[in-house]
Amino acid sequence: MNTEIKPIKEGKVREIYDNGDSLIMVATDRISCFDVILKNKISKKGTVLTQMSKFWFDMTKDILPNHMISTDVNDMPEFFRKPEFDGNSMMCKKLTMLPIECIVRGYITGSGWASYTKNGTVCGITLPEGLKESDKLPEPIYTPSTKAEIGDHDENISYEKSIDVLEKEFPGKGQEYAEKLRDYTIALYKKCADYALEKGIIIADTKFEFGLDENGNIVIGDEMLTPDSSRFWPADGYEPGHGQPSFDKQFARDWLKENNGKHDWELPTDIAQKTIDKYLEGFERITGQKLDA
Repeated sequence: MNTEIKPIKEGKVREIYDNGDSLIMVATDRISCFDVILKNKISKKGTVLTQMSKFWFDMTKDILPNHMISTDVNDMPEFFRKPEFDGNSMMCKKLTMLPIECIVRGYITGSGWASYTKNGTVCGITLPEGLKESDKLPEPIYTPSTKAEIGDHDENISYEKSIDVLEKEFPGKGQEYAEKLRDYTIALYKKCADYALEKGIIIADTKFEFGLDENGNIVIGDEMLTPDSSRFWPADGYEPGHGQPSFDKQFARDWLKENNGKHDWELPTDIAQKTIDKYLEGFERITGQKLDA
């Protein structure tokens, strides 16, 4: 019997379904920019996000476990064995999510560059003088933020503040969890950024989310190193001193910014198509797999 199942939670892009002792996370074709869900759907985007996360989860199991159980809809209830769920759905372990977005920056760009031009710091971290936009940093930096509800903005916080946020929710564990989140974030980024560079892609920055499994172990959850959570730049043609072309939603963000409020949060058809083309090219370069647009 193919009973209708409703999601227990809907995010800007993902829908989460309860599956008893597991969850099923479906990445939709919705796209959000500046914390607003656009009117467009970007065809195949959800599949790119899910399959990209699967690729990285498989690659980084040696650093720490992840929440993925399966991306095969045949392992899921009958309701999910339909074309609209095939490829973009992931069955996951249930986790107690930690209330920190774990951001790592290997290059200076975006809000980090804006902050640096004002006072030479990014999220309170003093950086060397004389950096140009898009320069590689001497070492990746960890710049955590709080998690915002839909419609609100995440707030950048210091590492010390992240200890307080974690301590409030997990008394006696704040320092331990903060250290582990920082160290895992940097280790994951370094391994994956080195791999991506071999494939011709610079991972400028990214964010991870972590949770606790039933045994209290820290596990990586949500998505991992997707074009939604990361900045991917082509390594060929990389040139510090200005913004870089990208294989992520920065292309859509830039169009919205240039058309300052005249778009009613909707992309023209050609911009939407170019956006998914960029997602697909980034996916194919990194994974060596092909998805039809």
